[in-house]
Amino acid sequence: MPTMLPTANFQRLPPGQLNPATNLGADWRRYRLAMLCCVSLIGTSNAHANPKLPQLSFHTFGTGGTVYVPEGNADFIRDVTQLSGPSAGQWSVAVDSLIGGQINLKFGEKFELVSQAVSRHRYDDSYRPELMWALARYSPRPDLDLRGGRLGTDFYMRSDSRLVGYSNLTIRPSVDYYGGVPYYYFDGVDASFSYPVGSGILRSKIFAGFNDEKIPLELTPSWRSDNSLVLGGSLDYIIGSWQFRFGYFQIDNRRNLPGSFETLLNVLRTPPTPGALAAANALATADSTGRHFSAGLIYDEGPLQIQLLISGVKQDSAFLQESVSGYLLGGYRLGDFTPYAGLSWSSSTPARLNSTGSAGLDVLVKSAIARTGLDQHTFTLGLRWDFYPGMDLKAQWDVMQGSPDSRLLYRWESGDWNGRMQVLSLALDFAF
Repeated sequence: MPTMLPTANFQRLPPGQLNPATNLGADWRRYRLAMLCCVSLIGTSNAHANPKLPQLSFHTFGTGGTVYVPEGNADFIRDVTQLSGPSAGQWSVAVDSLIGGQINLKFGEKFELVSQAVSRHRYDDSYRPELMWALARYSPRPDLDLRGGRLGTDFYMRSDSRLVGYSNLTIRPSVDYYGGVPYYYFDGVDASFSYPVGSGILRSKIFAGFNDEKIPLELTPSWRSDNSLVLGGSLDYIIGSWQFRFGYFQIDNRRNLPGSFETLLNVLRTPPTPGALAAANALATADSTGRHFSAGLIYDEGPLQIQLLISGVKQDSAFLQESVSGYLLGGYRLGDFTPYAGLSWSSSTPARLNSTGSAGLDVLVKSAIARTGLDQHTFTLGLRWDFYPGMDLKAQWDVMQGSPDSRLLYRWESGDWNGRMQVLSLALDFAF
């Protein structure tokens, strides 16, 4: 019988082994080293830039955060690119802490080069800096932008600024909404065109490229997207203090999941009985397509901010459950302080497959599909203090209420996992 994806009785990681929640001293040492490496790399690039070139700018941003989980028998993660996190009674600085730097080199008003690197807690438990952006932008007209290279994913509204904590009202973007979307960049091209419509501006964008990122699912090699084709576009309408968006993107997966999932597919195909083979073909992620639809609005006027975003995902693979997610967030600024509150939700529908002809195999197939289940909502309360230009302090409390079948957005559930968790977070953000 194959070893399945982590289930309720999967043994937790030993202290200090791929579990940053259990070793805060090692967390800080790794984070500090990565921070110095990242700053040194970008600083060196800036020092060797041609001082005669005009409009050379260097920007840094980062978050120093700590998370405590008073309740919840599973590991809390920021999104599915993280392999582990804190669970009940544990602290962690790994979930939200990161540092990044960006270089912009402008040649007049029409041409610009942009490079951005970020050090964060990665799929392999390291903080090695990643190249997030490396692009060239050409604007032949004020209303037309053409870009090529490594581009940040603008798939969902505000998704291209997820790692810049200072630009977000909350400590982290909604886990229910963004946590299951592990794509941060792709290599390709995009084009955006803006034109006046009525009293507002309509902006359209199309993009195409290839994604090559890794997603950890268990203690085996991570699932690699392996230059999967990405296509999509968005339509924004901006009028006064309102911004509306409709978006779509799809990603054509190139590979099956590794590890125990691959073992399960091999078992289903040996011997190739009709029922088992049909189940294997339905579960396979290789040559499958995920289609993402989204809509949202943002209101930002004076002290009041409101965000409402909704998305839906359709999947060809039965293993990757189809889902609907959304969140509503509001904040009101009172001097330097902004209290905020939010409600987010996510739910999915598991595929129903015909019997494989074996009761044992049916259990394994059902267990595999259950690994990507979503059925929860989250209440968020927080306070942001902008105590210095370009810097803020935030405190946040999240209460997740879900069913035991809600597993995708967590890691290493214990036997008494009930789908509920509380998370207390503190963060210092900066952007200069």
